[in-house]
Formats: sequence, structure tokens, C-alpha cells
Amino acid sequence: MTSFRARGVPDEYGRLLFTELRRLHQRAGEPSSRAIARALGAGILSHTTVNAVLSGQRVPRWGPLELVVRHLGGDVERFRELWIKARKTDGSASRSVIPTVGEPPTLVGRRSELDTARGWLVDLAAGHGRAVLVEGEPGVGKSALTRVVAAEAAAVTCRVVRATCDELSQAFPLLPLLDALETPGRAMTHGRPKISDLLRAGYILGDRADAVTAAVERLLALVEELCTIAPVMLIVDDLQWADSATVTAFGRLARSVHRLPLLLVGVTRPGPRRDDLSALRRAVPASWLVLRGLSDPEVAELVARRTGGIPGESLLELATSAAGNPLYVIELVDALVRSQGLAIDERVEVVGEQLPDSLSAAVAHRMEFMSTPAREVLRIAALLGRGFSVSELAVVSGRRVADLLPVLDEAAAAGVLLDDGPELVFRHPLLRACLYEGTPAALRAAWHRDAARALAEDGASAERVARQLLPILDLPGAADQADQWTVRWLAEMGHQLTGQAPHAAIRLLRWALAAAAEGATRDRLTCRLADALYRVGEFADAARVAAAALPYARSPDVLVDLHWTLTQCRAIQGRSEECLVALEQALAAPGLGPAHRARLLLLVARTQRNLGRTGPAGQVAAEALAAATAAGDRWATGWALLIMAIVHGMQGSTAEALQLFDRALAAAEGDAALADLRLLLQLNKAVTLGEMDRYEEAVAVAGQARRMAGSSGNLVRLAQAQSTLGELLFDLGRWDDALAEVNPAATEGKSPTVACTDYGIAAAIRLHRGEQEARQHLVDAVPYAARVGDRIVGPLALARSLEREQAEAPAEALAVLLDGLSEMADRSDASGLLADATRLAVTVGDRSAAYAVVSRAEAVAAASDVPHCRAVGPHCRGLLDNDPQPLLQAADHYRVAKRLLPRAQALEAAGAALASRSAMAGAQDCLTEAFSLYRKMNATWDLARVESVLTGYGMRPDLS
Repeated sequence: MTSFRARGVPDEYGRLLFTELRRLHQRAGEPSSRAIARALGAGILSHTTVNAVLSGQRVPRWGPLELVVRHLGGDVERFRELWIKARKTDGSASRSVIPTVGEPPTLVGRRSELDTARGWLVDLAAGHGRAVLVEGEPGVGKSALTRVVAAEAAAVTCRVVRATCDELSQAFPLLPLLDALETPGRAMTHGRPKISDLLRAGYILGDRADAVTAAVERLLALVEELCTIAPVMLIVDDLQWADSATVTAFGRLARSVHRLPLLLVGVTRPGPRRDDLSALRRAVPASWLVLRGLSDPEVAELVARRTGGIPGESLLELATSAAGNPLYVIELVDALVRSQGLAIDERVEVVGEQLPDSLSAAVAHRMEFMSTPAREVLRIAALLGRGFSVSELAVVSGRRVADLLPVLDEAAAAGVLLDDGPELVFRHPLLRACLYEGTPAALRAAWHRDAARALAEDGASAERVARQLLPILDLPGAADQADQWTVRWLAEMGHQLTGQAPHAAIRLLRWALAAAAEGATRDRLTCRLADALYRVGEFADAARVAAAALPYARSPDVLVDLHWTLTQCRAIQGRSEECLVALEQALAAPGLGPAHRARLLLLVARTQRNLGRTGPAGQVAAEALAAATAAGDRWATGWALLIMAIVHGMQGSTAEALQLFDRALAAAEGDAALADLRLLLQLNKAVTLGEMDRYEEAVAVAGQARRMAGSSGNLVRLAQAQSTLGELLFDLGRWDDALAEVNPAATEGKSPTVACTDYGIAAAIRLHRGEQEARQHLVDAVPYAARVGDRIVGPLALARSLEREQAEAPAEALAVLLDGLSEMADRSDASGLLADATRLAVTVGDRSAAYAVVSRAEAVAAASDVPHCRAVGPHCRGLLDNDPQPLLQAADHYRVAKRLLPRAQALEAAGAALASRSAMAGAQDCLTEAFSLYRKMNATWDLARVESVLTGYGMRPDLS
């Protein structure tokens, strides 16, 4: 019978409410809280929440109470009236009383730890979050402690989520968290795809989106969404087995608890010391709770509670050999009880000599007292990991759920299994290990194969099946050769594993390839292996695998796939020229359809563009567009238009580029598989709008791309969007906003080019402001610049030149810019280097270089009607001739373009030229306006220079 207590509800309405509820429960036959929860439906209420409603410890929320009353057949309106009156006078609600639940014997000696944890719950109920790490050796009571705290959290209507990591899940990103949070009825997708589906989406050619980082972003958003409904206690057990993505997600959640009603608890052992967990310990602002072994008096208390009597001297001596480990003490005592090794006289004492000599032996002893069918089912359950669903066990064991229930009840009664909401879990990892490792390796391998096949045939996800295949590779003598079913399954599902868990995919694919015969299956396996190697950064190995497979590729699909991987790898290795020969040979291969031809032509066009050959790149992209259009291939159509637009932009034909971007966006609209391409198109469109000085539109488009990339978790495009915004805001003189966007310290998701751009912008701003961090930015950019190779990144070149100039090495500063201009011979973004190059050439007296730069600047101005391009010609000419008129003309163009820094520089040069001609009134006006613009950007280095010029001529800036 349920115990109804009114502690915390002292008023008459509260007592009346629970008296009525007790009578209703009795009339319904006193169903258990678990039976009520099951009858309400999966995911509606947990049995702990039902128990909290029935317990009478405090006035519950109306939602759970209403559901329980309806199920029991009560008068809902009557109970609502009582609930409203009780709620108004419920003193416990304001005091945040945390009701206690029964404490298991394993928590003997943990009173202070429990009190600490209950303090966390008081804070959580008040809406204050916290991150906690609970650490201790196996068996010391970490899980038992968190289960008691979780039950008390549920009793005060907090949402409790428990994720359990194990060795089998370690290869698959976020699997423990997704299993816990995406349980039916718990996930809140509101029509959005599940996060696990995002990970399983598989391979999309040319897609830069990282499914794992996208899933992390969505998972964090899901937790935040849950926190808006009720306080959340999220427990991640056995964190030492967590995959790196789960550790990353835990760290990011820990850094957000200050703004969420989230109690985040990580349960871990002291070792092994993984690098990412060590970094988590250092970086995460978490509370620490370290569980030590029990003292001798506490061991004695535990033995007394376990045996029901006062332990004798021999029993205590035996118990103290467990070194204070509660699990060992309990297993030792229980083994003695099962084998009738205890006798009770005045005290409980040991009799007999058959005693377990280790914790593992004590655990094995527990298994020996179970029935043969129970042990057999538990051995199969051990294949599935520490936690498993009954339905999954039914599939793997080949038994009906109804036939499993008696066996599972026996295992629960024997203390082997625990109910963990949607799953059953082994009470301790040692219990599972005893069953698993007690089975011969050859038999385990066979069982894992059978389990994988049964799960696959039942429609299980790829990672669930792969979890059964991976352990076979670690069994001695059992992994010599993959069977043919495994080979076929990996050829079919390898694309999902490659996108989700490339490291695991590499091991499985190599295993399968060793057993695969020549043919289409082997070709598909090779494609996926090359792609997986590329995804983990093994570019040389990926290129080797792809290149070796190309001569034998039988399918045009395989041919295109291999060339995409090979071309990307060789581009990173600086070997793009080699790709062109191989691609020309591929285009001559028989049996190519228009779609295959279009995609190979796209690779040629991208390679030519990477090599700086804009003319050939544009011609081949146009040919690819014709083939893609004929094939009805929207993906290839969008990419061809993108390359054509970029080429036009590089050639200075920005209006034509803009039209092509709009065409490409229209072609990619409405197809979820083209989401990454749409983001890339938007970003390039924003850059083009900026090059046309249409900054308001450019910032809006880049901002939209940033929001879309952030909401989808596409960190690669998010980094590009922030970098694009940073450049636009830098041009506009909004330097504080620019620094907020580029954030050079955050390198996650950034390509080398984006990192160089961000470091360059940040360094340039800080150099203009006289801040010491600037030089560190330039140092940090070095490894990224090395990966970019010979390609010059404009913002970084400007920053490096500025640093040399401030170091009083103007010749070196000029050399940096001249090298950049040489490499950027046919790039429109080179115009940003021309004015500084002219000024430095004049400074060092290199008239030849100055004339060459001015000639190029005037050609740019003559060929464009874009304001900032029209400005660069007179700007450079005015600097060369020390002529104020073209400099003022340039400043006017920069004003129309809304580019603050070059406008201030042109006005400063015009002021100096006028002063040298003794036109002091005009000089005063120009220098004052330049001073005002520099001050708006807080460019202290430039302000000091202008002030020095003014002072030298006996003037001061008129800022009235």
C-alpha cells in the first residue's frame, strides 16, 4: 500500500486533498505507480512522477495530478478545487523543500554527500543551474548516489534525464545523449527532423556541413528548450567512456548552466586520464564531489544493515578486506548469504571456507545462483552494452517480449538489472563484464555477428548494427575475415557510418575490403573508405586509396565519387595541377551520362579557379552548366552557377556575378540536400554586394546566412558567415562589431583561409588602435597561412604590412604588399592593397614600384563604376604626385562607398598636401575631418599621426 504523508503540507486543504486522493487510489485497487505510468502511455508521466503525486510529500503540479485523477476515475473538477486551495496555502512551495526518498544500503556513510547534492536540488528548484562532476573508483557508490538524487529531483517535478556511456557507444558521436533525450515522448521536435536522423543522413557530395557539429548545436538547443518547461537534471554516467562529441557537448552545457535551470551531473572514474576529459576538468566551471572508500565503522554499519544483525569479528575482518568499497562489501556479504556461509548467534559470524577472493569472483558467485535461462539471456543482453531496451533484447535473442519478462524479473530480483526508464541497465559494469568476458571469444564473435544481422533485418539504425560489429575486431583470432553478409551490409550502409563515425567506419571498411571480391561491392567500399579517410584528415591515405581504385572503377557513380575525394585531397596537398590530367582522362571514359560529365567538369572548373586561372575556370563551368541542365541535376546546376559567379567576381564583373548568384539560389531552393550549397551561395552573394559597395544589403544577406548556419549547426558556414560580416563591418568602420564577429580565438569549423582572414582583420584593427594583442594574432595566423600556401589573403597581408611599418621597416612593409599584388594579378580584391602600396613606395623612394602600382590602380578605376574602385585611381595618383585634388576626389568616392578607413587616409594625405602648399584653411578642414573619422574607429595610432601633422603646422583639430 502506498504511504501517504502530508509532510510539507500542514494546512487542512492539503490534508483533505491527499485524503481524497488516498481514497480514490484505494477504490481503484491501489495500482502501483509504475502500472499507472504504463497505462497513461509512454513518455506521458514517469513512474517516479506518479509516485510523487501519490506520496503526499508536497502539493504537485496540476498537470500530473489531473492525469492521475482521470486515470483513477476521480472527479476532476472536485480535485481541481481542492488543489487550488491547497496550492494557495502550500508553504513548501516557497521554501523549496526537497523530499527525501529511501536510501539504499550502498549509501551508508554518504550523509554529507547527500546533503550537498540536496542543496543542488534546492538551487535547481529555485531556477539556478550548476555543473557537477562526481568522481570515484568503480563500486564506490557514484551511480547509487545520483539515482537517489534523481528520484528526489523527480519528486519535486524536475525533469530527469540519464545518459549512460559504455565501451560500445564510444565510437558513435553523441549516442548516449541522443538515446536519453530522443526517447519517444521526451524529444520536442515540433516537426523538425530528429537529431539522430541528422547524423544518419549520410554523404552528400561537396557538402561542407559537419553532421556531428550540427547535431551538437541542435542537442544543446533541445536541452535549452526542455529547461523552459521545467528544471532539468541531466546525468551523464560513466563519462570516462564518452565519445569526444559527448564530452564537447557536456562542456558547452556546463558553460551555459549559469543561465539555465539545469543541474548537469557527470559521473566518472579517476582514470583513464583522457586528454579531452582532462581539458574538461580544467575548463568547466564545475562543482566536484569525490567519493572515497568507507571507513571501518561505516563498513560495519553497511554489513549490519545487509545482514540484519551485529557483525562478528571474523565477518568484520573479512569485510574490511574490501578496502572500503561498498559494492565489494555487498557482493561479499551476499555471496556468504547465498552459500549459507553466515551463522547468527549473538552476532552474525562467518562459517565455512568457500569465500570469494576478489570482487570479480564475488560478482560471478551472484550469477551462479541464477537459473540457466536467466544466465543465457543476460549473456546476450551483455552484448548490447550496459543499457538496453527489452525490444532490442527480444530481437537479438530471438524471443518474444512476454517470454523474456520472467527472466528479467529474476535478474532484477537478484540485483543484476535495474529499471532505468526506457531501458534496463546492469546494476554495475562489473556485472556485465563478468557475463561478457566469461563467454569464449569465438562464441562472442559469432553472437555479435548474429546480433548485428538480427538488428539490421529488424530495421535498426546503422550505428546500432555497427556497435555489434566493432567488438569483433578486438577479439583475438575472431576477426580474420568478415562474412559476406557483413561485407554487403557495409557496402550498403557505409555512407551513413562515414558521415556519422568516420573513425569507426575506417576500421570496419578495411575489414570488409579484406574479404570483398572484385566487383561493384568492393568499389562502393573503397569509395566510402577514401571519403572516411578524407573526413578524418588523413589526406595522403585518402588520396592513395582513391587513386589506386580509379583504374578499376566500373560505375560512373564510383568514378565521380573517387575523383571528388582525390581532387579535394590533392588541392589540400598543393597538387591541384595533377588533378587536371586525371580529370581529362576521366571525361574521356565510356558510359558517362550528362550528370556524371557535369560533375567531373565542375571539378575541372574548381581546380582551374584554385590555380588562379579564371578564364579557363569560367569556360569549363559554363560547359558544366550546360551538361547539368541537360541532366536535370539541380546540385550540379547550382555549383556550376556558383563557380561562374565567383569567376566573374574575381574578374571584376560584379553585376554579372550577382545575377548568377540569384540564378543559383533559385536552382537550389526547396531541396533539403542543397542546404549547404544555399548557404555558400548566400555568403558569396554578400561578398559580391560588398564589393559593389551595397553594404546595407550585404550585411543583411550575410546576417541571414549566419542565422541559418547557426540554427542548422553548420559550423563551417557559420565561421564563413561571421568572417564575411567581419570584413564588411571593417570596411564600414564598425570595428568593435567586426571584432565581435571574427573572434580569432574561436577556430572550430574554420578553414585556413577563413582563419587567416579573421586573424588579419583583428590584427589590423588592433594595430591601428595600438594594442599589443595584434602581434600575437599574426603569430597565431602562421600555421593557417602555411596551409593556404601561395594564395594571398588580403586582410592578413595588410595587417602584416602594417606591423612592419609600425616597426619602422617600411621597405619590408612594401615588399609584403607587392608580393600580394603579384599573386593577386587578376583578383578584384587586390584593389584594397593599392593605396597603401603606393604610399609606402613613395615613402621609401621606389618610384618604379610606385608608377607600376598607380598604373594598375588607374586601370581598375577606369574599368569600374563602383565607388571604391573609382576612388583607388585618383587616390594612388594623388599620393604619387602629392596632389590634393585627386585625393579629395578619392575621398568623395569613398564617402559614397561608405568605406571609412580609406576615406580618412585620403583626407589625411590631402590635408598634408594642402599644408605643403601653404593652403592652411583647406589643410585644417581635411585633417580635422580625418581626425574625426579615425576617432570614430578609435584608431589611436592614426590619431597620433594626424595630431603630429597638425601640431607641426601650428594647428589643432577643430572638432566643434
